[in-house]
Amino acid sequence: MVTSAFDEAILLENARSGDQNAFATLTGSYQGELRSYCYRMLGSVQDAEDAVQNALLRAWRGLDKFEGRSSVRSWLYTIATNTTLDITRHRSRRELPADFGPAGAVGTAVAEAVNHPIWLEPYPDRWFSGSLASPESRYEQRESVEIAFMILLQELPPLQRAVLILRDVLGFSAAEVAVQLETSVASVTSALQRARAAAQARLPERSQQEALHALGDRAAADLAHRYATALETGDVDALLGLLTEDATWCMPPHPTWFQGHQALRAWLVRDPLTVRWRHETTEANGQLAVACLPARRHRRPDPGRRQDRRRNRVRIHRRHRPSRHFRHLRPADLAAVTQTPRP
Repeated sequence: MVTSAFDEAILLENARSGDQNAFATLTGSYQGELRSYCYRMLGSVQDAEDAVQNALLRAWRGLDKFEGRSSVRSWLYTIATNTTLDITRHRSRRELPADFGPAGAVGTAVAEAVNHPIWLEPYPDRWFSGSLASPESRYEQRESVEIAFMILLQELPPLQRAVLILRDVLGFSAAEVAVQLETSVASVTSALQRARAAAQARLPERSQQEALHALGDRAAADLAHRYATALETGDVDALLGLLTEDATWCMPPHPTWFQGHQALRAWLVRDPLTVRWRHETTEANGQLAVACLPARRHRRPDPGRRQDRRRNRVRIHRRHRPSRHFRHLRPADLAAVTQTPRP
C-alpha cells in the first residue's frame, strides 16, 4: 500500500518503466474507493467492477501522458469519471420497480421477472471503501450509498451526478472537478447548484444513517430480529406491525410492487408467507439488511393455521401454494427490498 508521496513517486516512475507490479501497488490502495464511486455513478456492482477494470487499463496505457500536475488519486478519478460517463451514454439509468408504474392493487399477481440490466442493485457494506475525509464533503460516506441517495443520483443527468459525487461526497475542489471533466469552474458550479437543488427537494429530511444512530445498535438489532422472526413464523400481523401504513415493498427483478398494509397483507398471505424461510443477516447500502432464502427440505406446518397471540385463538386461513416467482430471487435481490420500518 502507498504510504507517502515519496513512495508514490517511486512507484509511478517504476510503473512508467513497464513494472506492472509497481502499477498494481500504486493503484491498489484506490481500487476500493473507485469501485464505490463507480457504483454511485452506475447503480450496479457488476458495472462498477467492470468500470474500475476498464479505468485501470486506460490508466496503464496512458501512464506516459500523466504529467503529474495532479495527484495520482485525482488522475484516476478523472479516468474513472470518463469511463462511467461513456457507459451512461449507452445504458439506461438503474431504477426500482416503484419508478416504473403504480403500485399493485389488492390481489395483483406478481409479474414475471425482468432480467435486463435495469434494476438498482444493492451494494454490500463489506465492499464499501470510503475515501479520505474532506472538509468540503457534505455527506457521510455511507449516506452516499443509501437507497434514497442512490435513487436521487440515478434521476440526475450523468454530468450533474458526477459533479455532486465528486464535490459533495468525495470533497474534490471545484477546480479539480473542472479539470477532471474538462470544463470550466463556472460550469461545475452551475451543475452543482442544480444537483443540490434536486437533492434538497427529493431527499428525506433525515437520512437512514441519522435514523439508525437515533435508534441505537441494540434497538436496531432487536428490530431486525423481530422482522426475521415474523417472516420465519409467518406472522403477518407482527410483520405489518413493523411497517408504517404507507410502507412500500419492491422485489426486483420483478416489476410488481406493493404499498400500504391492505395490499401487503393480501400479497404476503397469498405468496411469501406460504414458504418457510431461512435468514442471513447482512449490511447493504449502509444499513441493516436481511437476506431471505427458502429453507431447504422444510415446509411450514399448514400455512393456513396461525396462532393469533393478541386474541389467544387459532384462526384458519385458506391454504396457499408456494409462488414459483420466488425461486428467481437471490439474496442480493432480496437485500434490495425497500420497506419503511417502524421503530
